[in-house]
Amino acid sequence: MKSWRKLTLSLLLGIALSAAAATDLANRQAFDRLLDESGLHLESSPNFIDIPISTNPVLPYEHAMRHKSGELELRFIIRPLNRIEIEYNDPHNAAPEPNHLFPLLFESLIDRLSANSNYNSRTLSQPEAREKFNAQWAALSIFDINPEFSSDYKNAILLAMHKNDHADAYTLFLYNDHEQAKILITAALATLSFTSKPVKTQ
Repeated sequence: MKSWRKLTLSLLLGIALSAAAATDLANRQAFDRLLDESGLHLESSPNFIDIPISTNPVLPYEHAMRHKSGELELRFIIRPLNRIEIEYNDPHNAAPEPNHLFPLLFESLIDRLSANSNYNSRTLSQPEAREKFNAQWAALSIFDINPEFSSDYKNAILLAMHKNDHADAYTLFLYNDHEQAKILITAALATLSFTSKPVKTQ
């Protein structure tokens, strides 16, 4: 009887693991299509491993990676401009174009992700944004992370980048100890960047 129960448990566990692996694979394939659609490239590194994404009440994200040391986690948020729908009810003004929304979206994400109103932001120069990320605009913000978004980490750096007619893309760096993580953050800063290829339309 005990052997039968062990066999049943092993089979159920195997089915559950197989289902989880299939879900992870489907999520990664969907993320790769999103990268392609947005004209983005994700740099692979043997020091980072893909980790499962989970439903998040604060802000959904499309992919996550963790450094093997556990000192740094990266979460990626991608918003192709051709998918942005703008609800605008002002009859006296034209609706804003998706290419012009990136500063507002950046501030909105900070408000949702930060634990308080204390944060520091910096906009990169256009040459720096182009050189580092092949983007037309990029900015960084550092803040304490909303614990509802992540209970494992206390601190975050949000990197935002925009390229006209492509996408708004964000890399969120999560960590606890800045001194221990800053070398890893510097090395991983350009993990996500725009390619020089034309964007693909759906």
